[in-house]
Amino acid sequence: MKTYSIGEAARHSGVKVPTIRYYEIIGLMPAPPRADNDRRVFDHVALERLTFIRQARTMGFETKEIAALLSFRDNPRQSCAKVDEIAHTRLNDIEERIRQLQTLRDELKIMIESCASERVGDCQIIGGISERC
Repeated sequence: MKTYSIGEAARHSGVKVPTIRYYEIIGLMPAPPRADNDRRVFDHVALERLTFIRQARTMGFETKEIAALLSFRDNPRQSCAKVDEIAHTRLNDIEERIRQLQTLRDELKIMIESCASERVGDCQIIGGISERC
């Protein structure tokens, strides 16, 4: 069976070395076995888990949600209802964030369109940002 050092695991999974160590500390990754030189040794299962975590983070899942998803992934005979609930919650959060970003985009467009000043003192962008404070 092929094994990987922590650096190789980082390169293959796209997860930085300090992040891998952090995932071990918080329990997302089990402590890997150690080689004779006391260095961590990762196998393909660990790489798949790291890749899953990275992809879940990319999709916006929080650490506690990822921990739950990993638990379900490790026990595939469980009902999918809780996984669906976690995914729906994340989707709702993403949709709300999109609405917020669209509102910010619209406000910024208005500020840009209304700013024909040549002096910062008259700039509608600076004034608009100040009003948001």
